[in-house]
Amino acid sequence: MAGCGNSQLSEDMFEDGYANLSNIDISRVVIDQMSDKYKDKPALTFQQMNVCSLEFPDESFDAVVAKGVMDAILCGEGSTANVAKMCMEVSRVLKPAGVFFVVSYGVPDNRMQYLENEDYSWTVTTHTVPKPTVSATAVPDTKDANSVHYIYVCAKGGNAEEG
Repeated sequence: MAGCGNSQLSEDMFEDGYANLSNIDISRVVIDQMSDKYKDKPALTFQQMNVCSLEFPDESFDAVVAKGVMDAILCGEGSTANVAKMCMEVSRVLKPAGVFFVVSYGVPDNRMQYLENEDYSWTVTTHTVPKPTVSATAVPDTKDANSVHYIYVCAKGGNAEEG
């Protein structure tokens, strides 16, 4: 989990049966908090690391999830270069048939330009999921960009639809 922050996503994935979830974040404070919170779950590891300069060996992971990370990087100085560094690093640490999941509020017209690059050796498909609502009766309009999150599935070594 790249840029894990204090999200429960890794815990939820662990509870759903995923094992060996490596979590990184640039914030030492967050990593210390999460390490302490999940000290009873050794399958959840937490390391301070910059997603633009990963310290993992080549071809280490079957999948990498970045929820909101691209959006955060694009708000900073040197954003275009930093997103390219992140993508190169993720491509490097993914196994030959690995998948990079990017969860973003950014519409495809704005995000695909960063993800579609032959240097990354992946094929990108886009999916939408409704944003959570406070009201139990509200049904989001999935055609409205303000009511969905986009999931960009970047699959190495083949078609992102294969599975």
